[in-house]
Amino acid sequence: MDLTPGAKAYGFTVETHEELPEIDGAATLMRHESGARLLYLANEDNDKAFSIGFKTPPVNDTGVFHILEHSVLCGSDKFPVKEPFVNLLKSSMQTFLNAMTFADKTVYPVSSTNEKDLMNLMDVYLDAVLHPAIYKRKEIFEQEGWHYELEIADAPLMYNGVVFNEMKGVMSDPDNVLFDALQAALFPDTAYRFESGGLPSAIPNLTYEDFLDNHARHYQLSNSYITLYGNLDIDKMLEFLNMNYLSANKAPEPAGAPNPLMVQDPVEALDVVVEMNTSPENACAGLGYVIGTAADNERIIAVDILMDALMGSNEAPLKKALLEAGFAGDVFDYMNKSILQPFVLIEAKGIEAQKAHVFKECLEREVRKLVEGGIDKQLIEGAIAHAEFVMREGDFGTSTGVILAVNALSAWLYDDAQAIDPLRYETTFATLREKLETDYFEKLLAEVLLENDHRAFVEVVPTAKESSEEAERLAAIKQTLDTAQLEAIMAEAEELHRIQMEPDSPEALSTLPLLELSDIAQTPAEPEWHFEAATPLPSIIHEVPTHGIDYLSYYFSLDHVTYDELPYVTLLANLLGKLDTEHYTASEIDTLSQLYLGRLRFSATTYENETLAQGIAPKFIVSASVLSKNLDHAIMLPKEIWAHTRFNDPERIKTILLQQRISMEQNFQAMGHTSALARVAAGLTPAGKLLDQLAGIDFYQFLCDLLAHFDERAEGLIKKLEVVAKRVFTDDVVLGFTGAQEDLVRVWEAGGTFDLEEGFAGCERTLVVPEPVPQNEAFIVPSDVCYVGAGANRAAIEAIPFDGTTNIVTRVLSYDYLWNEVRVKGGAYGAGFKATRTGTVMFYSFRDPNLDHTVEVYNGSGAWLADFDPSEAELRGYIISAVAGYDAPLKPRALAQRQDNHYFASLPADYRARLRAEMLSTTIEDLRARGTALERLKEHEVVCIFGGKEQIEASDLDLKITTLY
Repeated sequence: MDLTPGAKAYGFTVETHEELPEIDGAATLMRHESGARLLYLANEDNDKAFSIGFKTPPVNDTGVFHILEHSVLCGSDKFPVKEPFVNLLKSSMQTFLNAMTFADKTVYPVSSTNEKDLMNLMDVYLDAVLHPAIYKRKEIFEQEGWHYELEIADAPLMYNGVVFNEMKGVMSDPDNVLFDALQAALFPDTAYRFESGGLPSAIPNLTYEDFLDNHARHYQLSNSYITLYGNLDIDKMLEFLNMNYLSANKAPEPAGAPNPLMVQDPVEALDVVVEMNTSPENACAGLGYVIGTAADNERIIAVDILMDALMGSNEAPLKKALLEAGFAGDVFDYMNKSILQPFVLIEAKGIEAQKAHVFKECLEREVRKLVEGGIDKQLIEGAIAHAEFVMREGDFGTSTGVILAVNALSAWLYDDAQAIDPLRYETTFATLREKLETDYFEKLLAEVLLENDHRAFVEVVPTAKESSEEAERLAAIKQTLDTAQLEAIMAEAEELHRIQMEPDSPEALSTLPLLELSDIAQTPAEPEWHFEAATPLPSIIHEVPTHGIDYLSYYFSLDHVTYDELPYVTLLANLLGKLDTEHYTASEIDTLSQLYLGRLRFSATTYENETLAQGIAPKFIVSASVLSKNLDHAIMLPKEIWAHTRFNDPERIKTILLQQRISMEQNFQAMGHTSALARVAAGLTPAGKLLDQLAGIDFYQFLCDLLAHFDERAEGLIKKLEVVAKRVFTDDVVLGFTGAQEDLVRVWEAGGTFDLEEGFAGCERTLVVPEPVPQNEAFIVPSDVCYVGAGANRAAIEAIPFDGTTNIVTRVLSYDYLWNEVRVKGGAYGAGFKATRTGTVMFYSFRDPNLDHTVEVYNGSGAWLADFDPSEAELRGYIISAVAGYDAPLKPRALAQRQDNHYFASLPADYRARLRAEMLSTTIEDLRARGTALERLKEHEVVCIFGGKEQIEASDLDLKITTLY
């Protein structure tokens, strides 16, 4: 296709075309005669992507656009199945498949390495957003949004709905409450004053009629933004879009104007107080400053870099001063760059009672010092270097095309001419480096944090309310209902459940686009790697292109510490790099890391290896990524830190450990299912028990006890850390290296052998993990929902092998049985099944209004799977999606980590190829046999729940209950 500006094809007109070196390709903006906008990002990336987004600014807190995001994926005119989104998860080769609601937009991105599959995904998504079944099936709104539930006339009236329960979980987090209140204070006259996800107190105010009206007004082609990315046939894509969805006879009729999105005039709101029913430890306060508009791309990047330099670590000058003031457990910054008027938030967590004003005064005082005294230029230069490394590496944990589509909308949504601006950064970084020689950054700091007339200050104050406002509201509603109305509610809920249980008809299922096994690529070549014992350090060497970046990981054995010392290993990992060393201050270490390294991380984990004692290979990992030209620094800095850190600053150590405790507590509330599964594993396997001691509940309780008695234990702690460090950093180490072969030679020339202490490599191991003790537990955290985990040893259930069929079982249970029973019927935000290679099968749910019922569902999984009767096409879809997930492309760092895992687990060279072949040969009988074995789950399962006090104490399960905080 001719991409010259002004060229026309398939109803599109090219508006701009330019090279974009940041993506190693080109960017083309087009406009369709329907009004639809399109951004084509062309390069050689085979992980192709499509996205369509709509401008959706809310006018209330009902979460209508969030509910629409869920609902339009529940069937459409062309694909009249109940959940085509789930069908795609089951059967496509997608590398990304999701939808997201932002403060002012809703985005539907997909990606795949297979062009035929990408077009199938486009077809389903476009029909979903433009021709959804919501107009014909009110039950979609009730299921995904909200509805009343009443088991019997005398029972309490309840709300249920997937989004309703999701947002109960979201709004149990004080950080989210603070963020919402701050955004409302900064933008009192615009859409940003509302919670686009929906507040649980407001979601039940949304009517079905308003729901439909908002779709009709906002999901219009003239309000749409389409992105295509990667190595694809652009003519085929544009022709498909035009013929099937964008041409006049295919487009839905306009139905009124979308909600307006206005610019907020400057306001100051410096005394906002929000009460929240949560524990005192969750008190927090935040200062927010609007920094301009989305058109100010250079200014936005500059503020981002400035805040990284001043707040990016404990040694960054502004954060360091705020922490030393002692009014809070932690302080951090966050930039919201994805709205019309970006702003920066500086938050104090765990703030002491009546100290919020101290935070504000201290912040302004310390900022003034920096403005008047000047900012260390090396700090800003380091922040620029780090930002440049991150962008060059491009390892964001998901498909690049999806990231770019979302990033483009951070300016494109407000100005058609600026679609590409957020994707450019090379020129901006060069310009900002030139400004290092001026007072630009000091002036910018003053403008944003001192002279700003558009700012807000919000404090979240914990309260202890005995009764639930939601329960009181529902009780009051029920009092107004007569018998006939109560019976109608019960009948409507029963009808919803009946519809949810109905399977899709064969005719409906036949409309879905399907792939054939022949569409799967041949077994992808695994990049070469090998273990080399003859190098100065034993090395795992990965041969994969890295575009001038080297990745180094040092795996130190933990066999030489005791089980009781494992918590100190985690403390060590968290402290290293944040304390002074023999030759550098902590601030100097931080600056050097920013200037010369991409990443430097210290962590501890274990690999499961059935050939070793207790089946574990625990390691302390020091990992670094670096541009090839800076490789020497990736040798010098880690050694300086692990060999010469001084643990003689108890106050700084206490601050770091308090931050660690706060971080863990936040994770218990936001991602409680991961903590629940980790605790289940602790009762089942030595690896699980070891990880619990390193990073789970056992470690958290150790950390809390240490902080409660820190002053009297500080001296002993320092000595213990010194002893443990000597036991960890020995010559019992393996290097993992990914990069150019000549750079590996430079590792040894630069001193990469480190002259490590000898004496432990050949000695008897001292680490012995106690026998796991299964126990059903529940941990109370400040939350309005539950996270329900359960699991058992595979060997205890029956000798279930871990093979390719296991991956198919995981998808079948997660995307069929658990999705329908726990999410669709139960109202949880999500649920899943997983199995580990060396011993466990586990179930989990998150943001779940239920507890006992969810465990019953888990226990019924075996019987369901034993009777599983998929069609040939359905089974083929599961196999295709599982294999595609297995073959999904990885960035170099993730690929190296996977291969290192294989080495430490002593897996055979053909391990991945064998599992892939087993997936391809899986039969219905194989799946049913696993179901028969799973029927014994209930006899051997371990249950762990994280959740609110009310739900846990109402459970009939036999649980050991602990209030965490």
